[in-house]
Amino acid sequence: MLTGIKLAFVGGDARIIEVIKHASELDAGIVLIGFDQLATLLPDTVKAELSPGVFADVDAVVLPVSGMDDEGKVQAQYSSSPLVLDESHFEAMPRHSIVFTGIARKRLSKIAQESELRLFKLMELDEVAIHNSIPSAEGAIQYAMQNTDITIHGSRSVVLGFGRCGVTLARMLDGLGAKVTVCARSAPDLARIEEMGLRAVAMQELLTAVQDAEIIYNTVPAMVLSAEVLAKVPKSCVIIDIASNPGGTDFRYAEKRGIKAILAPSLPGIVAPKTSGLILARTLCRLLWENA
Repeated sequence: MLTGIKLAFVGGDARIIEVIKHASELDAGIVLIGFDQLATLLPDTVKAELSPGVFADVDAVVLPVSGMDDEGKVQAQYSSSPLVLDESHFEAMPRHSIVFTGIARKRLSKIAQESELRLFKLMELDEVAIHNSIPSAEGAIQYAMQNTDITIHGSRSVVLGFGRCGVTLARMLDGLGAKVTVCARSAPDLARIEEMGLRAVAMQELLTAVQDAEIIYNTVPAMVLSAEVLAKVPKSCVIIDIASNPGGTDFRYAEKRGIKAILAPSLPGIVAPKTSGLILARTLCRLLWENA
């Protein structure tokens, strides 16, 4: 239970609504900032305007998954006006309070440190990222189905990267009957790919993996599908790039060659906001209970 703990939610999207509901069920006190256009009634919550004073007695501030940019702007799907945070808002919080965010850019990390606030970057935690890989993989396959005229079953599918998303995506594609090739850098990853019964290709041999690909899924947040590589990709191939923005594909050259390439980051919040919100909620409330 979170009885006696006060949270301030600043902006967010549909995922944050699930976090608010979960925290409310655990009896936390909740202040909502940037939710004036939210049609859904959230019992036992109080709406407030953004000001330093509203943070004076909170135990934690919850920012959106996207965090705060280096100008202080916070994503606020349900706000009628922009939300911009500055040092004064954080300095008003009690020392050693907690700031929860999905990701943290340089300015947020710097302000939290200078204000002696504990900063938790939820999207960097394995328990969140591994669970989130499920809607990411499902969403990538959904996009592939919507943008191809073939079945996933029997398709020559190439997965670039064997991190948390890559592992889940490769397993799902294999379960659907795709002919799966996975490109990875490390020898242990290549061994695991082979153990799973999939075709393993070292990343430095990427050109050989993509020459007959029908669908390529990129999970690597670096330029792996360069113009040099795309020159070897069949024009009929579809690329689904789920790496964080700007992705790992030369989209300009893909368009020039007539290859359909789709950048699809942040899929959990798009295809399954309720599930991905509950993933965040469980971890956030556990950390709050352990650290408040």
